[in-house]
Amino acid sequence: MMGALSSFCFMAIAAKELSGEINTFQILFIRSAISLMIIVSIITLSNNWQWFTTKRLGWHGLRNITHLAGQYGWFVAIGMLPLAEVFALEFTVPFWTALLAFLLLRESLSLRKLVAIFFGFAGVMIIVQPGFKQVDAGVMVILLAAIFYSFAYIGTRALATTENPVTILFYMCAIQFPITLCFAFYEWQTPDLRQWFWLLVVSVSALTAHYCLSHAMKYSDAAVVVTMDFLRLPAIAIVGALFYAEKIEPALFLGALLMLFGNVVNLYRRKSGKIQSKCSQNESDSKV
Repeated sequence: MMGALSSFCFMAIAAKELSGEINTFQILFIRSAISLMIIVSIITLSNNWQWFTTKRLGWHGLRNITHLAGQYGWFVAIGMLPLAEVFALEFTVPFWTALLAFLLLRESLSLRKLVAIFFGFAGVMIIVQPGFKQVDAGVMVILLAAIFYSFAYIGTRALATTENPVTILFYMCAIQFPITLCFAFYEWQTPDLRQWFWLLVVSVSALTAHYCLSHAMKYSDAAVVVTMDFLRLPAIAIVGALFYAEKIEPALFLGALLMLFGNVVNLYRRKSGKIQSKCSQNESDSKV
């Protein structure tokens, strides 16, 4: 989890450094290109050619278009809002996912999930404070990105029943590669050496974040992982304050704590008089 937290922070810093300099679609294209080369190399070296095949191309398309929209919104919001506010509002992904799973997958909406959703939206209201301050356009962008990430997460859950994780990653890159190329082509600019460094940081940190999160879920309960994931908020708040002169708002941490509480409520359940952790994949995987 320390590796995942560091990766997310480095990815946000790189996005901040590239904001306003490199077109967002160009950033996503370069990231897709590097990731695609790595994944194709892994499949080729392992001789698991079946990982290239799928019978669920429609689901892959839906999952990766919404994932791309979420990624685009996240990178745009990084340039519009303080880093800590982007990370805090990103914690709404699990609550949107619960609602979408209820609407699209007909999953039950238990009292535990309803309580979690309540605390999630209460946290958003404390952070955004509608009626007390002007709602920034960046807030709407990151909330829309969170909704798109939730659609992508639903798609991942649907595909995971039949598809190998490497297959899901391959089609993510294969589908997003030509789309981002088309949009990046019209505003393409050759990055300088400093920009290439940050583009490499974005690409590598995305892969290391996914790798570390996947292994963290293997070795620890989901509730522990989600709770530790909250540590990236104060970490990125310190980075924002030190390097970008961003103010640390107490309301932001209060709202984020409510969302964290909602997440933990959703992951823990009481059974036979003992608290047990409910096994569930971390929604942060949707971003990477």
